[in-house]
Amino acid sequence: MKDLNVLPPDLPVPKDDGACNHLEGVLIPSLSLIATSGNKVDIGTKPGLVVIYFYPLIGRPDSPPMLGWNEIPGARGCTPQSCSFRDLHAEFTELGVCVYGASSQAHSDQVEASERLHLPFELLSDFSLELASALKLPTFEYNSSTLIKRLTLIIENGIIKKVFYPIFPPNENAANVIAWLKERQA
Repeated sequence: MKDLNVLPPDLPVPKDDGACNHLEGVLIPSLSLIATSGNKVDIGTKPGLVVIYFYPLIGRPDSPPMLGWNEIPGARGCTPQSCSFRDLHAEFTELGVCVYGASSQAHSDQVEASERLHLPFELLSDFSLELASALKLPTFEYNSSTLIKRLTLIIENGIIKKVFYPIFPPNENAANVIAWLKERQA
């Protein structure tokens, strides 16, 4: 079994290709995505502060190795990123922030990951890339699947206020988001 919590020391660092420069100030479209609970969630209509982190895919410890995955800048690290949001979830709650994770993974894969990682927040499946396409989020291809690049949005009353992209290392993303939120409140 492989340990998905450990990041190899020689991962390539993703470069800012400008693919998210258009997002700040954009209104989130009203689209419903299936959540790990089985409910539909419409991020565009959520009042208050929402953090949604997008990740390519959360691997399974019992799955075969993903050949070439570690060589794709920014691909590796979905488990550590999700666990960092889990570990800091109480701080997000104290700040009045609702957290979601999202990817183009199938709902069943997200349910498995959510249960295995004991995530206290919902993962959203954008399997059809409806939200990713509407927002023109950056994607990449892997094994004939289109995956969303790692990025995090801070949304207030449906409007994107801050974009974190590219994200590296992924396990520090949640702490960086909290730091930005606290600085904004100060």
